[in-house]
Amino acid sequence: MAESPVRRPGGRSAQVRATVLNAGLAELVDVGFHALSLEGIARRAGVNKTTLYRRWGTKEALMLDAIRERASAKVPIPDTGSLREDLVTLVRAAIANLLTPEVQAMVRVGIALSPHENAVATMVSSFWTERLAVDGVVVERAIRRGEIPPVDPGGVIEAVLGPPYFRALVTGRPVTDEFLAGTVDLVLTGLLDPEHREVRGDLP
Repeated sequence: MAESPVRRPGGRSAQVRATVLNAGLAELVDVGFHALSLEGIARRAGVNKTTLYRRWGTKEALMLDAIRERASAKVPIPDTGSLREDLVTLVRAAIANLLTPEVQAMVRVGIALSPHENAVATMVSSFWTERLAVDGVVVERAIRRGEIPPVDPGGVIEAVLGPPYFRALVTGRPVTDEFLAGTVDLVLTGLLDPEHREVRGDLP
């Protein structure tokens, strides 16, 4: 009796998903969010539109999946044993990802449309709630090592990412490696100085 063929993990379904998510980001860059549609994404991906409606249902759900996947692939969570090195590595990858046309387009959609469109606001909130928790693992490890006192991990990540995001998206000033490292050092100074409570919160 012949043996059953061995199935590869993911297989065609995973390939189709990756193709569709990449097509979604490319379509966003080309046509903008308001003109973005599941039909257009399906055409670009070369798949039937019913596949997209069945799996994602809305363009917001598809784009949330796309930006999650992009962040997971391009901004892995470091584990160097040092909070400073983890944060510098993390913020370097995050800003490199941000400076791509696809991610810049997504971020600008969130900034422009979240106040006016509930579906977009939900998409953005879901992404950042999840991503801050994922990134915050490096802070949680540092707390367990005794490297820093107890602190809100998400608040630390926001403090590290905020200044370079502001430069990249608002002022247009260069986001240099020196600036990224300096931002991390400034946040760490605040964490370790008992007179600076803003990032640490209401610690005793």
